[in-house]
Amino acid sequence: MSTPYPFTAIVGQDDLRLALLLNAVSPAVGGVLVRGEKGTAKSTAVRALSALIPQVPVVPGCRFSCDPASPDPACPDGPHEAGGAVARPARMVELPVGASEDRLVGALDIERALAEGVKAFEPGLLADAHRGILYVDEVNLLHDHLVDLLLDAAAMGASYVEREGVSVRHAARFLLVGTMNPEEGELRPQLLDRFGLTVEVAASREPDQRVEVVRRRLAYDDDPGGFAGRWADDETALRARIVAARALLPEVRLGDGALRQIAATCAAFEVDGMRADIVMARTATALAAWAGRSDVLAEDVRQAALLALPHRRRRNPFDAPGLDEDKLDETLEEFGDDDPDTDPDGPGGGGGQPPQDGPGTPPQGDAGQGDTPAEAQEAEGNQPQAAGSGEQQAVRATEPFRTKVLSVPGLGEGAAGRRSRARTEHGRTTGARRPRGALTKLHLAATVQAAAPHQRARGRSGRGLVVRRDDLRQATREGREGNLVLFLVDASGSMAARQRMSAVKGAVLSLLLDAYQRRDKVGLITFRGKDAEVALPPTSSVDAAAARLELLPTGGRTPLAAGLLRAHDVLRVERLRDPARRPLLVVVTDGRATGGVDPVALASRSARLHAAEGTASVVVDCESGPVRLGLAGELARDLGGTAVTLDELRADSIAGLVRDVTATRRAA
Repeated sequence: MSTPYPFTAIVGQDDLRLALLLNAVSPAVGGVLVRGEKGTAKSTAVRALSALIPQVPVVPGCRFSCDPASPDPACPDGPHEAGGAVARPARMVELPVGASEDRLVGALDIERALAEGVKAFEPGLLADAHRGILYVDEVNLLHDHLVDLLLDAAAMGASYVEREGVSVRHAARFLLVGTMNPEEGELRPQLLDRFGLTVEVAASREPDQRVEVVRRRLAYDDDPGGFAGRWADDETALRARIVAARALLPEVRLGDGALRQIAATCAAFEVDGMRADIVMARTATALAAWAGRSDVLAEDVRQAALLALPHRRRRNPFDAPGLDEDKLDETLEEFGDDDPDTDPDGPGGGGGQPPQDGPGTPPQGDAGQGDTPAEAQEAEGNQPQAAGSGEQQAVRATEPFRTKVLSVPGLGEGAAGRRSRARTEHGRTTGARRPRGALTKLHLAATVQAAAPHQRARGRSGRGLVVRRDDLRQATREGREGNLVLFLVDASGSMAARQRMSAVKGAVLSLLLDAYQRRDKVGLITFRGKDAEVALPPTSSVDAAAARLELLPTGGRTPLAAGLLRAHDVLRVERLRDPARRPLLVVVTDGRATGGVDPVALASRSARLHAAEGTASVVVDCESGPVRLGLAGELARDLGGTAVTLDELRADSIAGLVRDVTATRRAA
């Protein structure tokens, strides 16, 4: 077994270490979501935490880690007799992003269940993680059906496995810890809310601190055992402090003044539901116990708010996480008159900082958080620029709206999502087939039908059905898949009128929000001047696309053909990387093409390349005014797709219903 990196040897990352330690003191806090760029010790810190958690007593031989003091009466290995216990280390179970449903919740032996009526159950990762840590690296990339199972288990503290009337239930209470890089996409709001605390991490910009990180890492890689030994005393002391804080936790008093501050803070920041209030109360209590105090102070409430509220304030994926600390301080001051001690540096402080890393640790300094992007400035004047004129500054987008559903025709087999029809593991049953590999979804009627003709030859005697493995049939299901939505946005001078470009950006922003909700990948290409540019390669990070769109300038000629050709190249590469994910090309333009020799004919030929490969496409017609040339409609015909106006794109528009994008080949 490899030697884990010591928790106390981690340099900096105070908020990350504190959030993890608070959950070690009080698992009821609800886990931690660690957001940050790659290479910031996210996974290292989580794996190091498991060595600090005290051992847990379990019933001997129970595969579900039942507590001897109060065994689960519904445990599949039960009933357990009173008495007898063994202690073992708390487990840290890692959930791979590509895990199957059966690997997560466990699996039933369907053949034995049908033939013998026996509940032969093999526990999954949720059973292994009971009373321990469930760690999901890159949790934002987890498949939706696994997210649903995690939500159910986290909400009920139990896991249910149902297979054609045969069911198994077992306890599943665990500390959920997830790490993610926001550049790769955001989490569903339901799962985001299940994490008690969230922490933003970034690499330090202090040279001394970075030097110490490298020095310690090299020393660990050269001799893991020797390096861990040098930190053994610090690890032992920290483990003892966790045990002491756990013992003190039941004695911590959460007074009415602190409760009023918690309630007022959650109300002031308009968080949804009551979970935030409960998590803040538990976190503040754990902070007091960690500091060795029996009373919750205002400083504990403040630190709890900074850890528990930022991820609960987001209304859509384009909102930056964070908390207005000035507003927080004003709220705490307004409702903290009855608190005897509101000075963070006063007596009894220390709840908001983890222990120092021992001698030789450099000053912590700046956490290295990046600056927020500058807001786009509105361009002066309302008139569009002439072709070939200079660049115009970016303008703000109008408010996003709910769009009509744009879907890819046919039946796909891509990653689970919410846009287009596809063969999936979840959804309505449409038929049956022989299983390819392990059986996951039994089609009972088809299985019985396959076994019935052979009962006499198999010597059936009695009421039981003799079922062989060759009789088993897998249910085929139809659900929804996520697609690659590639946006091709015209940023030329013909689109540069301030009000017009604001409306265009608002429409694209609305489509991006729709793509987020439907679990799509997105990409962004813009064209203006002489060429086209890939502003954002295909990614799951919808908010990154929104940020690129916000700063998009306009002006110059309209190289429509260059944009279409660049989109063709991007889609060709993506087909090689992910053949199962079907693309949807969304072209946002007024249809004009200028620059070069015969730009209109060149754009038409470029569009027919997409039609020849069957790429589903839609053209959002941005042409306005009483006189319209209909160029966007001609482009849509060349693409083999359809055209919609900005008004028709709105879900509440009366101009048509839900549109399925056609991708038929252009007739000869």
